[in-house]
Amino acid sequence: MFDTSAEFYDAIYGVFKDYRTEADAIASRLRRENPRCKKVLDVGCGTGEHARLLGEEGFLVDGLDVDANLLRIAREKHPAGQFHVADMSNFRLSRRYDAVVCLFSAIGYLKTLDRVALALTCFSEHLAPGGVIVVEPWFVPGALDEGRVVRNACDLNGTHIVRLGSVAVEGRLSRLRFDYEITDARGTRRTSELHELGLFSVAELTALFEAAGLRVDYDSKGLTDRGLYVAVKAA
Repeated sequence: MFDTSAEFYDAIYGVFKDYRTEADAIASRLRRENPRCKKVLDVGCGTGEHARLLGEEGFLVDGLDVDANLLRIAREKHPAGQFHVADMSNFRLSRRYDAVVCLFSAIGYLKTLDRVALALTCFSEHLAPGGVIVVEPWFVPGALDEGRVVRNACDLNGTHIVRLGSVAVEGRLSRLRFDYEITDARGTRRTSELHELGLFSVAELTALFEAAGLRVDYDSKGLTDRGLYVAVKAA
């Protein structure tokens, strides 16, 4: 999925994404929901930046992602964690966690409500008693601007990377196209990636949490104005 951009991922998002502030907010929320929270599973963890920062906050953080290229980077930056290559809608780990978090809209990559339902069941099954689930969603239907093109640029070890991002929507699926221009001492090369994420309404996701036996609270602002779901097992 991130075959082109894994090595540039942190450099690109580090330009505009405030991982530190997000990790601080997640840490505070986890401690508020479960004062004994210690063990955390970061699902869809990517390169492990949230995992690393939550580790600095004193949590014991493991990670899970479907992309082995991203997990290679995560293992390097957060060697204290165990990282697993797995589909978030179908995984079985031997550990149970005080919290399962799924951030930066990774849940959208499941594309369909059926797969989200499976994922929430997996999350719940990996919770220790008193555990909490935190999910940062992708956008709701109708919220994306299909005419917008976003340009990001960064430099990494003598390489200049420019990424142009655009989005198209077909029904309940959004398709993000990233076009890269990568320039180093050897010259310039161009490549592209296509990412597909499902568009789910607040009502639909809330219903799925409840169907999984979870009591959920929805914060419309969340970490990055995309919203945030915080859930615990219903009594």
